Formats: sequence, C-alpha cells, structure tokens
Amino acid sequence: MILTPIDHDALAPLLPAFRTALADLPLAAKVFDRVTALIPEGSLMTLSTDSTHHADAVELCRRFGFGILDVDPKSWFTWDGTNVAIQMEPSVLIHEVAHYQCASPERRAVLDFGLGCGPESGKRAEADAVQTLFCPERDVEEALCSLLGILWEAELDQPAVLAFLEQNWMEGGTSLHNVAHFKKIVRWLDQMGLIDQDGRPTMGLRTEADDTFFARWFAE
Repeated sequence: MILTPIDHDALAPLLPAFRTALADLPLAAKVFDRVTALIPEGSLMTLSTDSTHHADAVELCRRFGFGILDVDPKSWFTWDGTNVAIQMEPSVLIHEVAHYQCASPERRAVLDFGLGCGPESGKRAEADAVQTLFCPERDVEEALCSLLGILWEAELDQPAVLAFLEQNWMEGGTSLHNVAHFKKIVRWLDQMGLIDQDGRPTMGLRTEADDTFFARWFAE
C-alpha cells in the first residue's frame, strides 16, 4: 500500500529531482530511467490487471522453470517450492520471480522462500512453520526483490512506475536516507549479477548463503 499517494502534479517535479540526486552513480540513474520510462495516463495508484501483462508475467515464470498452478494463492501458497499460483496481479506475480532470484540457494525450494506466509498465501501455518529468515534480514531481501521485480516489469514494457510507487520507493523523496538506500540496492543487485550495466534484469540467481550474505550487507 502506498503510504503517501502521489498524483501526476506531485510526481512531475519529484522525478527529475530524484534523478539528479543519483548523478554520482550512473547505474542507479539508468535503473531509475528504466523504471520511470512509462508514465501511464490517469491514476498512478492502481496496479495493472491487463490480461496481456499477466500472460507475459506467466511466461517469465516459465522462463525460470516455475511450475504453473492456475489457482488463487489464498487457497494454497504463493510459492510451494516448485510451483507458483498465478491468479494474482501481474506485478505481484513478477515479484515472485524476483524472490526466486534473490533467495539463497537453500531457501529457493522452500514454501514462500522461507520468508513466512506471504500476504497472498492462504496456508499461513504451514508457511510460517518453515520460515528461516526474519527481520531485519527479511526486510533487506524484500527491498532487493522489490526493485528487481520492478525492473522486470519495465523489461516487459509494463508500467513499472506503478509498483515503484506502490512499494514506497518515493516515500522518502530525495532525502539522503532514501537516495542512499536506492543506490545501495542498485549496487548490490549489480554485485549479485541480477542486473547488467544498463540496469536491465538478468536471468541470474543469487549464489551466496544467508549467513555470509547478510553479514556483508550489515558490515557495509
């Protein structure tokens, strides 16, 4: 949910200001340009439910080898360790691909990636029982997944800026903290091989285990 809704009039001056704040990290600027390349007309507050966007999201899941379950995750899990439930908005489905890429190898085949029951999953007790990643580490991984999934939306010519706003990337505006957080996420996606030097998402997968990965994150 968007914490502070932003309409077209408010967004217009905010985008170039944020872009200027990224000038010292060209890759971050490229990422931002990709995310904001398509500004749809009308409300910015509603994620796409376009059937073509959904079909493209399902195809992306197939590219990563996901099994496809044509069910509502409320009756199952969002990710059961092998299959993804696809009766979700395209943006949410693409976000699951990013979770697969960002999860440690040992959690990639775990219910809801070992993060505990996701907001779309219906079998809360089962998913929570196998949770192995908790805050603050979970928040770090969620941020990485968030931006990576948004970049996949842009790659698929979908209105990525909607998820960018919905997932609160502009909540802090051009504050030093918000800009620094964005830059760090971009740097780490780059180091993980999950984006290329043009800011485009790759088919890469995280290879590092949780203990070493998060030790490095919090030491930086």
